[in-house]
Amino acid sequence: MTWGTMIMKTNILFRFLTAIFVLCADAAARAAEKPSILLIAVDDLNHWVGHLGRNPQTKTPNIDRLAKMGVTFTRAYCAAPVCNPSRAALLSGRRPGATGVYDNNNPFAAAIKLEESLVWQLKSNGWRTMGMGKLWHGGLGFPGQWDETGGRERGGGGGRKVSDRSIGPIKFGVIEGGDEAVPDTQIADYGIKVLTNPPKQPFFLTVGFHKPHMPWNVPQKYYDLHPLADIKLPPVKENDLSDVPAEGKKLATAMGDHERVLASGRWKEAVQAYLAAISYLDAQVGRVLDAYEKSPVKANTIICFWGDHGWHLGEKEHWRKFALWEESTRAPFIWVVPGVTKPGGVCERTVDFMSIYPTLCDLTGIPKPAHVEGETIRTLLTDPSAGWDKPAITTYGQNNHAIRTAKWRYIRYHDGGEELYDHSKDEYEWTNVAGDPANAAVKAELAKQLPKVNVTPVKGAGGGGRRAAGKAAEEPE
Repeated sequence: MTWGTMIMKTNILFRFLTAIFVLCADAAARAAEKPSILLIAVDDLNHWVGHLGRNPQTKTPNIDRLAKMGVTFTRAYCAAPVCNPSRAALLSGRRPGATGVYDNNNPFAAAIKLEESLVWQLKSNGWRTMGMGKLWHGGLGFPGQWDETGGRERGGGGGRKVSDRSIGPIKFGVIEGGDEAVPDTQIADYGIKVLTNPPKQPFFLTVGFHKPHMPWNVPQKYYDLHPLADIKLPPVKENDLSDVPAEGKKLATAMGDHERVLASGRWKEAVQAYLAAISYLDAQVGRVLDAYEKSPVKANTIICFWGDHGWHLGEKEHWRKFALWEESTRAPFIWVVPGVTKPGGVCERTVDFMSIYPTLCDLTGIPKPAHVEGETIRTLLTDPSAGWDKPAITTYGQNNHAIRTAKWRYIRYHDGGEELYDHSKDEYEWTNVAGDPANAAVKAELAKQLPKVNVTPVKGAGGGGRRAAGKAAEEPE
């Protein structure tokens, strides 16, 4: 072999090895560019957060701080006003009518495949999946989704309830001790640990807070933030249910909570307790945000913050969720996406939480699975004032739906009963104008958005929720 031939072959080998090195470096760089994700899920938090302005009594400096870091949505709605179906829809990408998971007693695992899970999609595409607390109903859901979990939070670090102030099934009281006495503190601790010492690969970290789910048992210092003498009741209208169809009245009065609270004369105490639980939650969110701010991966970590549904505290003579009105369906929704969102963004478009799955696919470069029903809101994250013509859709029970646009809420029940509220004039939904002939065209147009698929409820071993039509049981944490 001549020297020239040897040199030529050596050059070819060198170029080949260089190409391999560049490809490997390229692959490593692409992997490094994958964003990590912090998903903060909150249970039973309605729109009583400071920056949304619904209730000026609330004190949520940390959630408000998060809103200023990215884009907050002022009209964000759940897929279902109950924990299990709301979370099952969001995490599977399939609405309640497609799965048959309408209530807490419809087991999501009987209707949804592991591979459909948002968590599984991220895991199978290279993200390290890590979580603690409540994500799916009852916990973290399918075990096969997780690379690591923080375990099951314990019953509160030695704290004990010393003052039970409950009004029948509306449970609240004061816990002895500090924040360590509430199990959610351990969930925040886990999130802080991961953010402080993150894994080398991109991660998907879920921090699933229970509060302000009942019981509203938190330390006295959070009650002290909301003195009882200063508490104001939410705006209500006498005989508000007089123009509501039979099925709506049934949902509102099934548990008899409002009558109990009125009879007790302690409505303000219940409002105080809910506000106290929100303030405790806000403190834990603040601890997690502090860790995020100091995290070595902050510059490439997405935050998505959502509440699974809203909560009534006497509005429309109703307590809890389990209804299709504004209070039970609206919840906070905040995104921080490095390189996409800008601080202080406010989006007034009407969206629902079915957007979370496809948006995370969009932001991470994962192809949107065929079964996912929602649409990405990336354009709104980039430009909160961008055009958007899709309504928010909420389902509670088979063939009961609410369609929410910026102006209207249209509800149709399985028996044909209807409600229509004009939010440009009636933000508290006090006047049902569905019977006005002048609104026939509006109803017809909104009805086009009603889900076409409404399968029968899935059966199996389920827990909590309404055990029979029209009657709810206390939901477990």
